[in-house]
Amino acid sequence: MQKSREESLRLAKDVLHFIESEELSTEEKQQIVDDSVENFEKYVNRAILKHRKAASTDFSFVEWEGEGAVFRDTKGREFIDCLGGYGVYLLGHRNPKVVKAVEAQIKRYALHSQELIDPLRGYLSKLVAAITPGDLQYSYLTNCGTEANEMALKLARIATGKKCFISTTNGFHGKTFGSLSASGKAVFREPYMPLLPGFYHVEYGNADEIEKMVKNLEATGETVAGIIVEPIQGEGGVNVPPQDYFKRLREICDEHGCLLIVDEIQTGMGRTGRMFGIEHFDVVPDIMTLGKAFGGGVMPIAAMVARPQHWSKLEENPFLLGSSTFGGNPLCCAGAIAGIKTILEENIPEVAREKGEYILTRLGKIQSQYSDLLVAVRGKGLLIGMQFANNEIGFDLAKRLFTDNILVGGTLNNATVIRIEPPAVISYEQIDTVLNAVEQHLGAMANEPQYQTVLS
Repeated sequence: MQKSREESLRLAKDVLHFIESEELSTEEKQQIVDDSVENFEKYVNRAILKHRKAASTDFSFVEWEGEGAVFRDTKGREFIDCLGGYGVYLLGHRNPKVVKAVEAQIKRYALHSQELIDPLRGYLSKLVAAITPGDLQYSYLTNCGTEANEMALKLARIATGKKCFISTTNGFHGKTFGSLSASGKAVFREPYMPLLPGFYHVEYGNADEIEKMVKNLEATGETVAGIIVEPIQGEGGVNVPPQDYFKRLREICDEHGCLLIVDEIQTGMGRTGRMFGIEHFDVVPDIMTLGKAFGGGVMPIAAMVARPQHWSKLEENPFLLGSSTFGGNPLCCAGAIAGIKTILEENIPEVAREKGEYILTRLGKIQSQYSDLLVAVRGKGLLIGMQFANNEIGFDLAKRLFTDNILVGGTLNNATVIRIEPPAVISYEQIDTVLNAVEQHLGAMANEPQYQTVLS
């Protein structure tokens, strides 16, 4: 089929009209909804409609705008966001301080030439060195978290000259080949087997198992370049390790000459009540990766930051790692710099700690009342997990909350543990609205026949 230039131009003009208009008519709003469903079915992936909208079969909910802890659809229906982009919106949707910096930068220039020195990359890297633990110093900026983890794995190999990696079951580090090889969830791995060789997985939170694996590999002639692990597992179910876990990992890495890689993509930038999740355990890693909230909730940017003694190979050849054309571009750096400034000015880690304790305390009381349905609550700061007796209960609760205009992370395939990851700017009134709805719906579900087998 011959594609018309005029038709393509008309489509581009129509979409830009939607984007640039201050107000849309009722007909235009409905047109966006209808177009979105058709476009996803024909040009993106129709399965996304089912999986992304698992909490509702009504596809008229099309996200269009937002600020703070809420977003609205094209028809103005407002939702409290307790999913938060799985950790992206720590500072809320369109934080004005971050938006202001990005707008100022785009008036100057957006992308760099690739050849001249771009100053914002240097300024952001210096800021990262200033806020990260210990002697972490050198940054490599990327577009997203999985790229940052790819860079961490590559750096560990060239810095140590060793080959193997140890990760954990239920860990999640991204979906590109190296990051996926490190991830520990079969549902993501199985379609791509065989993945990269040299990756081994042990139980999360069990330092003895990691030490045993290192020794077994060395005994069979293998070499271990690094251990990669999350301070708190997010995708794996908000799993918090024993308090001495990371001290043991630090000792194991020091003894065996391998690098401790800490994936802070979801836990970093204040989400857990400290600037970085690893600070709960008083350990300095060799390499840390950042993402999600790193761009202030406005721009897509991530980073790999390392201690200076592991950087020598990159001083010999600064292009050895390699990531992408757009990594560390000025527009994204401006967003990240403004995000860090806002986190420091507003003491976001402390805000997350206080609001997280409030939510956990209240959820604990709800859990004790409906313990057959809600079997556990756990987390740190504003990374909180509600674990249900089975997937169906979690999914049903997510659907009911959606009818109350509350978005949580329950999907058809994975709702046994639902994450609560609201922006730190969420108000206590909004928190109470969410918690009251959770309590109300669990109370109703406890009296419904389909859940009597669980309760009996």
